[in-house]
Parts: sequence; C-alpha cells; structure tokens
Amino acid sequence: MTAQAAPTAVVSCGALVEELTAQLGGARHEARFIVDEVLPDGAPSSRRGTVPVPAAAAARSMAARRAVGEPLQYVFGHWPFRGLDLVVTPAVLIPRPETEQVVEVALAELRALGAARPVVVDAGTGSGAIALAVAAEVPGAAVWATDASADALAVARANLARVASGAAPAGAVTFVEGSWLEPLPPPLRGAVSLVVANPPYVAASEWPGLPAEVRAEPRRALLAAPGRDGTPGLACVETVLEQALAWLARPGVAVVELAPHQAGPAAACATSLGYDEVRVELDLATRPRAVVARAL
Repeated sequence: MTAQAAPTAVVSCGALVEELTAQLGGARHEARFIVDEVLPDGAPSSRRGTVPVPAAAAARSMAARRAVGEPLQYVFGHWPFRGLDLVVTPAVLIPRPETEQVVEVALAELRALGAARPVVVDAGTGSGAIALAVAAEVPGAAVWATDASADALAVARANLARVASGAAPAGAVTFVEGSWLEPLPPPLRGAVSLVVANPPYVAASEWPGLPAEVRAEPRRALLAAPGRDGTPGLACVETVLEQALAWLARPGVAVVELAPHQAGPAAACATSLGYDEVRVELDLATRPRAVVARAL
C-alpha cells in the first residue's frame, strides 16, 4: 500500500482571502478583516503567506455567518472604540465612529468646565463604550452608567473587567439598572458635570428601510417615538435633555447624539427646557450629530 501524504498544516493566505471574498459576494475588505481576525499572532494577512488550517476553518465559519447578514462585529464578538477593545454581542448596539466623535465633543466640554474630579453620567450605556472611554481618558472622573436592559449591563460590566485588565485601565465606573437618569442615587442631584448619551433616535417608519445588519441590532436601542413637535424618533433625546437638568451641577453640560434631521428640533427643545447655551456639533462627515446644552 502506498502511504498517504500527511495533511498540510497551512493554507495559502491569498487563496483563503479569494475564497472568502467569493463567499461574501465580493467584499474583499471583509474577507481580509476575517482572515486578520483568526491569525494566531495578530500579523496582518497582507504580510502572511500562509494560514494554519484551524484558523482557516474558523475564518470560513465566520464568513458563513457574515454571508447570511450577521454584522461582522457580532461575528467577531468584539470591536474597537477609541482605543478600547470592547465585547460586542446582539444585546447591545455596535460602537460606531459617529459616537466616538460625540465622545470627543463631550470630553472637550468636560475640559472646558475644569472640574478636578468631575461626575459623569452615560445615560443608556449599552456596551459601556462611552462610559469606559470617558473613564479611561479622564483620570479622576467618577463615571455612572445606566441602562434599562440587564443584558446590556452584563456586557458593559464584562467590558469594564476587560478594559481594567488592559494597558489603558479605566477609572471608577458604576453601573446601575434603570431608565436614563432615574436610577441615579439622590446625592448626585445637582452634582453631575456632564451627561452624555447615545439614545435611540430611529423612527419606526425608518425600520423597514434600514440595512439588514442594522436591523440585527436590538430594536429597543434604536427605535424611539416622535418628539413633542412630531419630529420622528426624537422622544428619547428629549427625555435625556429634560432629566439631565435636574442632575447637572451649575455649570454643567449635556451632550446627546442624534440623527441629522433632528438637530433643529432638539436644539429648540433644549432651549425651551431652560438650558442657557445650546449648539449642534457636526460629525466627521459634516452632518449634525450631537446637541450640546449647557446649564450655567
């Protein structure tokens, strides 16, 4: 009998990328992301000639999940946000660059306040991305993060443990379950320097037209009722602005993410509530992305 050749321990990196690209309908950049994800030593696929067979099998499995519409971030189970590598599951929204920019705006406001040990509230924290980014980038900040979903808070707490064990440890973050600012302890009333939030702001009428991967995210974290003036999806933005006034110190500021078409109505709402200074900040694509409301 002729001895059979031993199975190869590696596969060609280029061939695997081509195979996955075809599986993903031509999305070569996603194929490369997937191959990079499974490489054992973190070296990019562009610098590798081969991939170990177990890693190639894992890549094919990931590509199969992505091919049926599962977001790549859920396939990987983690995603970066302002230098933090965060656990991401279908219980929470996927962290996005637009929200990274909202955090940048919030941090600039916090610096302008000049508080030595500021109290910050992330209302509706989800994965904990905003809260953990603020804690990591503002030493000495006391950060409180709320969410009405116990499942989301479980992910946020896992991310706190993940970040605290890494190279950029987060500061103190306290998670509490409840709607927006309602679960905060009474001593914080009038003592909060910054309220920051990425609340739901998608109207129900928009849901059917959203990409399939967006509709894979939790509806409760995306959909909101109309605002008081009928603006689609504005209700949660208004609620955060209204509740924040009772908790903010003077001076204090609320920074709330929104959809571009909501900018004018959100600014008008903040002004009507009694904020002293209100403006709208643009994202990197020059679209309105956050309302900034100061109480002086």
